[in-house]
This record gives sequence, structure tokens and C-alpha cells, in this order.
Amino acid sequence: MKLAVTRIGNSRGVRIPKTVIEQVGLGDSAELEVVSGKIVISPAPSRKGWAEAFRKKGGRGEDGLLDEGNIPRAKWDDDEWEW
Repeated sequence: MKLAVTRIGNSRGVRIPKTVIEQVGLGDSAELEVVSGKIVISPAPSRKGWAEAFRKKGGRGEDGLLDEGNIPRAKWDDDEWEW
């Protein structure tokens, strides 16, 4: 399929036909990458279910900082910060 490349400010754009969008399941956001000199556009990964997964981790106490307690505090950490 041949498409026209349109000027959009300093960028360029193409219009993707509805049938192609439906075939690949493209939503409101997409991933764009260059592979072997070609532009590849694919549906963005879904974050469906993330909120529930975070709630479960919080309920198990697994939502703490990874570096908590492992980094020595500098004197200014306590003296200069205002909370």
C-alpha cells in the first residue's frame, strides 16, 4: 500500500486506513520503532489489570522502596530537607 507523507510542522505523518487499524488492533496510542531501516508501528502494550496487581502487592506488603534501608543517609538528609 502506498501512502502520502504529509508535512505536520517540522514532522511528517501518514494516514493509516481504518481497515489496517482494525486489522492490527491499534488504539489511541502506539509503539514506534525502527527495525532494519523500516518504521514499525504496533499497538501500545495494555496496562489492563495493573491497578489490581498493585492492590494485591500492597496487601502483601510488597510495595516498599527497593533501596529502603540500604543507602546510608547523609547529614544533610536530616538537616536540610523540609517536609
